[in-house]
Amino acid sequence: MASCSPLLLLVLCTLTVAEAQLKLFNLRASNLPSGILGTTDGYVKVFCGSVTLGETSVRNNNPNPWWEEEFTHFNARKNDVMRLEVHDSDILFDDLLGVCQRQIKLGTHKHDCFLEKGGTLHYTYSLG
Repeated sequence: MASCSPLLLLVLCTLTVAEAQLKLFNLRASNLPSGILGTTDGYVKVFCGSVTLGETSVRNNNPNPWWEEEFTHFNARKNDVMRLEVHDSDILFDDLLGVCQRQIKLGTHKHDCFLEKGGTLHYTYSLG
């Protein structure tokens, strides 16, 4: 029995740090607020842990944008924090409309996130 302990420990350690593929898709927003310069020019920045996964294109003059981009992170782990920042693109500086954060879990999940300055971000992710 004692000879199995190191092997069992190795297997358990491997399972707890196993990495999986994160895929974020079906990003859309509804009822984004209008600013001083008019209707929102929205885009989303995507992070997982300390890694920047990228950002969507800007959807000009659209309070209900939908983004075609999909984001993949091959070194994600269960319970990593995924952060989505919704911005309004402007000439001088971009306004942060809200931040959505969540610990990722195995499987496929759909979420709605209510933004601090109004509107809702809808998205789907899978981890596996």
